[in-house]
Amino acid sequence: MQTIFHRVLNSNRMIERRRELRQKPTAAEEMLWQYLRNSGLGVRFKRQYSVMNYVVDFYCPKIKLVIELDGSIHETSKKYDLYRTEYLNSLGIKEIRFRNERIENEINLVLEEIKSNLPSPEVRRGTEGEV
Repeated sequence: MQTIFHRVLNSNRMIERRRELRQKPTAAEEMLWQYLRNSGLGVRFKRQYSVMNYVVDFYCPKIKLVIELDGSIHETSKKYDLYRTEYLNSLGIKEIRFRNERIENEINLVLEEIKSNLPSPEVRRGTEGEV
């Protein structure tokens, strides 16, 4: 299963699309990335990461967490977004979504919500239960 799962992540066929998206991020993506980059929240996130045919905004492989930012285009793609969320969930990947406006206007609340979806620092370090 691990080999099959690994093949659906960041496949080479999506490399150009990922590069294109990284080169022109939205203001909200750029803002959130400043907090996520360099393990800013204690876990490493990757931006514009592909899972099969989907490119997600931010992905933490260690805890299988996707953070997706929704701009105005998502108003017309609700069914697509729902299908994509269900697909990610079927792979054991949790997805949390934020409207761009929340990133821009309530970044501290967004960061708290993201942190609430992260395991404890002990679990992230793999030292839970050690004395």
